[in-house]
Amino acid sequence: MTDRRTLPVPDGLEGERLDAALARLFGFSRSRAAELIAEGDVLLDGSVAAKSDRVHAGAWLDVTIPPPPAAPAPVAEPVPGMSILYEDDDIVVVDKPIGVAAHPTVGWTGPTVIGGLLGTGRRVSTSGAAERQGIVHRLDANTTGAMVVAKSERAYTLLKRAFKERTVDKRYHALVQGHMDPLRGTVDAPIDRHPSGDGRFAVVAGGRDSVTHYDTLEAFRSASLLDIKLETGRTHQIRVHMSALRHPCAGDLLYGADPTLAARLGLTRQWLHAVSLAFEHPATGEWVSFSSPYPDDLAKALEIVADDGR
Repeated sequence: MTDRRTLPVPDGLEGERLDAALARLFGFSRSRAAELIAEGDVLLDGSVAAKSDRVHAGAWLDVTIPPPPAAPAPVAEPVPGMSILYEDDDIVVVDKPIGVAAHPTVGWTGPTVIGGLLGTGRRVSTSGAAERQGIVHRLDANTTGAMVVAKSERAYTLLKRAFKERTVDKRYHALVQGHMDPLRGTVDAPIDRHPSGDGRFAVVAGGRDSVTHYDTLEAFRSASLLDIKLETGRTHQIRVHMSALRHPCAGDLLYGADPTLAARLGLTRQWLHAVSLAFEHPATGEWVSFSSPYPDDLAKALEIVADDGR
C-alpha cells in the first residue's frame, strides 16, 4: 500500500540537503531518498525539488512512499557445495558455502539456502514470509558455516523465539587485521545503515542494540584469529564492529580491509566463518551443538598467515 506523509521540516534539519533530510526523517538510505525525489514523489512547499536543494525549517514536505517491491519466490534447485550437517523431522542444519544467500531478496539472483533445500525435495516450515519460509536466522551470502532451518511449524516458532531471546550460542571465527587490544573483550555499539546509503552498515548513534564478544585464539605477525560470540544478530554485525575497532576482517574490502593483504592471502571475501551453532532442540528440549570446518579458501589463507615470519 502506498504511504503518503505530510510534515514540516524540523528546526534541526535547517540547511540540510533534501536527500539527507529525507534519510534522517524516514530512515531511508540516501540512495533511496534520491530515487523518490527523482521519481517526483517528494514535494517541497508544493513544488518538485532536486535532491541537492537545501531545506529550511518549517517548509512543508509532501512525501509519497510506494510499497517496496516484493522479494522473488525461491528457485527450487540443488546448491552445489551445500552439505547437510544434521537433519530430522523438525530441523535441518546446513553447511552454507560461499556465494549463497539465506533466502531470496530484491536484487539477489544467486542461489539460496531455502531454494537449495526445496530443490532436493526437502520440506520446510511454511511459517514466515513466502520467500523466507523456515528461515530463523541468516548468514551473509559470503559468510560460510553452520545455519539451521526449521522444517516443522513448532520448530519455527520455538527457534525464532530462541534467537530473539538470545538463548542460541552462535560462534564464529574471524581472521582480523592486526592485534586486538585488549586480547579479549566486548563491543557494545549500536548498528544501523551507513549514512552514505551505499549498502554498508555502521556504528550509528540511535541504531539497533548490538553486542559482540571476542577472544583472541592466536595472534600472527599481520593478523589475529578470533573466536566470536554474538548476543545479537544484526546485518554485518561482526564485520561492522571489527571495522569500528580498526581491525577489519581480512579480505573484507567493503569494510576497510587492506586489498594488498587480501590478494596475498587469496581472499575474495571476508575471512569469517560460522564455526558452531548450539541451541535447545525444539522437539526434544535437548541441548544440541553442530560445527562446521573451515572451507578451503579460509583454511589456505590461515595457513599463509601462520607461515609469516616462520
